[in-house]
Amino acid sequence: MNRARLTHARRLTIVNAMLLFVILIVMLQLWLLTASVNAYLGGDTSVTLPAALVSLICLAFNLGLLRYLYRFE
Repeated sequence: MNRARLTHARRLTIVNAMLLFVILIVMLQLWLLTASVNAYLGGDTSVTLPAALVSLICLAFNLGLLRYLYRFE
């Protein structure tokens, strides 16, 4: 995609969509944290490792969006 062809309105729309994805992923991570802490305090330790791995995947996705944003400008 040619950067000169993108208007300010289109760039703003893309950035807003990226912000929406970031907010959703952070909300997912917060829910995952509360669910895994609740399970751990309840005695179920088998949930902690998968929850940590999914949280790392969410972090990687957010970092990828941030990298794309820096390249986008």
